[in-house]
Amino acid sequence: MTTWIILGLIVLLALVLIAMYNGLVKVKNRVDEAWSDIDVQLKRRHDLIPNLVETVKGYAAHEQATLENVIKARNEAMNAQESRDPNAVLKAENALSSTLKSIFALAESYPDLKANQNFLELQRELIDTEDKIMASRRFYNTNVRDFNTKLQVFPTNIFGRMLGFKNYSFFEAAESEKEAVAVKF
Repeated sequence: MTTWIILGLIVLLALVLIAMYNGLVKVKNRVDEAWSDIDVQLKRRHDLIPNLVETVKGYAAHEQATLENVIKARNEAMNAQESRDPNAVLKAENALSSTLKSIFALAESYPDLKANQNFLELQRELIDTEDKIMASRRFYNTNVRDFNTKLQVFPTNIFGRMLGFKNYSFFEAAESEKEAVAVKF
């Protein structure tokens, strides 16, 4: 009788460990899927930028430094994306966002560019992509929160780390994006 109780407890413990492991794997896969969604949107953004730069080049030939900064930031963002390090991607993408703002500011100085249909379409697509990136980041952060919480609660916190699971980092806004926008009339 005692043997059956001990055997039953061992089977129960094994089932609990299997359930915890499978739960962690499921949530980890959701985080990886969310990262992949960000990856897809960033690729779309990186593909749009050369077209936008080429359109601007025709109107603002003497603004070469601005255009070169955008291309440089795009290349750095693509390299960071290949590293699959969320912190490196975040830093590079924030730098790219800053340089993209300079192109849209540049458009204000060139009324013909601002009215160009190709530029307007590219700008619309880029804004749409930025919205999708923001949604993907929120989805990623939600899944990271769920995974990290699951990894930190008892008893998963004991066994999860022993099984090699580690916390994920959240996507966070750059310090420059946290500052209040100054509105002047």
